[in-house]
Amino acid sequence: MKLFISADMEGVAGVTNWCETQYGGQGYEEACHQMTSEVAAACRAAIELGYEVVIKDGHENALNIKQTMLPKGVQLIRGWMSSPASMMAGLDDSFDAVAYIGYHSPQGSDTSPLAHTIRHDLFHWIKINGELTSEFSLNALWAAANKVPSVFLSGDNGMCEIAKKNYPGIVTVATKTGIGNATWNIHPEEAVERIEEGVQAGLKAGVALIPIKDEYKMEIHFKDHQHARSASWYPGAFQMDCNTVIYTAKTPEELMIARIFMTGI
Repeated sequence: MKLFISADMEGVAGVTNWCETQYGGQGYEEACHQMTSEVAAACRAAIELGYEVVIKDGHENALNIKQTMLPKGVQLIRGWMSSPASMMAGLDDSFDAVAYIGYHSPQGSDTSPLAHTIRHDLFHWIKINGELTSEFSLNALWAAANKVPSVFLSGDNGMCEIAKKNYPGIVTVATKTGIGNATWNIHPEEAVERIEEGVQAGLKAGVALIPIKDEYKMEIHFKDHQHARSASWYPGAFQMDCNTVIYTAKTPEELMIARIFMTGI
């Protein structure tokens, strides 16, 4: 049995300001430590149940997780693989489940001071089939296309509520609640304990795959009209207004390939 862990930073306990999420910023090392502690908790839970574990560091330069803090035997993917899979690069149908650690609310929502989707400086929002899209939504869709269920997510409360609404059966742990430009956090050690328990519960629950739809209509609302104009040149894309570009894909793979070329990230 194999578990894939996709890890981000903005949703781990305590992280509140952008400076904490960027290399060299105030509080960055502490955020890396907590991110690694939460990931390690997920690893311990899976190993106890007999799973092999592969982790994808999915934040910024993807060089944040402290590998020496992880249990022996787990594998860590650092850096970026220049793949449309992005934060899910390395996942294939040999895996049995995916867990998401440190995830955050999407751009266009008000439940985290760090709410964003991929790049907070590039978009006002991204929608798929009319619904506000998070990084989790995109990544869980990629997992489903590979026939791997998403069984667990930790992060801010807003992201947890979205995950539970759209992915029935997924187990979540809210590390904090976003209020304006603040976060109301549980204790970091309590977050670690809850994640370890939650990952075990998710792996035991037997969460079903989400169904693949016939098409995926992606709307990207760029902050700058120049970016929208550039994205509109992608084959099949349509510029609806000065800042919004639409593309309709038949498969999740086609959707993710279009996204990486239309946004350049």
